[in-house]
Amino acid sequence: MFDKKTKPYTDLLGKTNRIVEGTIIKGDIISQADFRLDGELTGNFQSSGKLVIGPAGSVTGDIVCLNADIEGKFNGIIQVAEILNVKATASIYGEVTVGKLSVEPGADFSASCTMNIDAKKQSLLNGQETQLKAD
Repeated sequence: MFDKKTKPYTDLLGKTNRIVEGTIIKGDIISQADFRLDGELTGNFQSSGKLVIGPAGSVTGDIVCLNADIEGKFNGIIQVAEILNVKATASIYGEVTVGKLSVEPGADFSASCTMNIDAKKQSLLNGQETQLKAD
């Protein structure tokens, strides 16, 4: 009657982990849920959710996530499957791989950038190449 069931990770995706300003983490973070970082991370970050690096936040290391908003500092390799939003206060150095990219005027974006073609566009392009070869 009073057994408490543990919630699956799909229920956690609506919740956000938070690291506040003044906190310094040295090591790797792996999270299934969304994450907001206003402190400092020296290490790698991996999530199947969204990462927000606040204006006071900074990351030195590698990031792999679904979506990201960056207002603070980042130095390393970042892989965002869907959308990376770079705000005007952001400083980004390193390598960026994204599905879609949005950069506000004023942002310091000093990185090499690769945009992934989604599967639907890739199949359309392959179909056009096949059609061109047949002609």
